Amino acid sequence: MKQVLTVSCKLQVTPEQVAKIDELLQAFADACEYTNRTVKPGLTNEQAMQSLVYSNVRARFGLSSQLAIQAVRRVASNRKTAKHKSKPVRKFAPTSATYDERVFSFREHDWTVSLRLLGGRSRFKLAIGNYQRGLLKGQTPKTATLLKRQNGTYYINIVRHEVVHQEGNSLQ
Repeated sequence: MKQVLTVSCKLQVTPEQVAKIDELLQAFADACEYTNRTVKPGLTNEQAMQSLVYSNVRARFGLSSQLAIQAVRRVASNRKTAKHKSKPVRKFAPTSATYDERVFSFREHDWTVSLRLLGGRSRFKLAIGNYQRGLLKGQTPKTATLLKRQNGTYYINIVRHEVVHQEGNSLQ
């Protein structure tokens, strides 16, 4: 059985980095809003949605290819959830962006992460304690979510996948 664990890590950011992060979060939210408005409301298939808006999302919002794909993926996911709950998709706020291994990396030796923003990559030092260090030690995480909390602080939620062995079962 696979277990997913999310490790929440505060980012140490400079004023210049704050402006770049906020710019990226706004562009990501705007790309999601654009995708949701442009694509026929009943469509939830991310590949079909991507084929309709990918080029425009990249051109209009300056997102890298992977961040544009992540924005479309978020809209598809939100639409599926809204459909399941029989509710409309809510507005996309500039408070988070989803990253995969092509636009995010974690470096254990100096406890930093590298994130693709609009003007290129930026490296951020993690302000974390021994608990988070223990969870991340020896890991090569592939996905994360950049978050801006209500109090204006920035976090990266790093996703760890691990295989869990249940008693009596041997998973290979």
